[in-house]
Amino acid sequence: MKKYERLLNRELVPNIDQIKQTIGKDVLLFWNDIWNYIQDAYEINPELVFYGKKYGWCYRFRKSSKTLCTIFPENGAFTILITLGKKEIDKLDFKNLSEYTKNIFNHTPQLHDGRWLWIRVLKADVISDIKLLLQSKQ
Repeated sequence: MKKYERLLNRELVPNIDQIKQTIGKDVLLFWNDIWNYIQDAYEINPELVFYGKKYGWCYRFRKSSKTLCTIFPENGAFTILITLGKKEIDKLDFKNLSEYTKNIFNHTPQLHDGRWLWIRVLKADVISDIKLLLQSKQ
């Protein structure tokens, strides 16, 4: 498994070109696919935020006060955080999720505010899972 190398320096605010360079061209298509999907389907513009010294810089997609997801750029990859509450989980069609995503779901504890799914994107097969998870939040 690839090491998580995130943008952890609060003093160095990255621009989108630096972020794309960090994630690399092998994963950039997946990044663009998710980014465009969110902007087209939800009409949300992301905000660049520093999530803390452990997680670093990320893009948070919010509408009103509800967070749809948060994307953490990494060296050669990125991780998307999607929090699903009970209503979203009830709407979710598990049979259409990959084993990778089902495994993440099954090993993520249910908290008072839902399940915090941290999905690392390295391959294309996770993209459809992410879209299904986001659709459950509508």
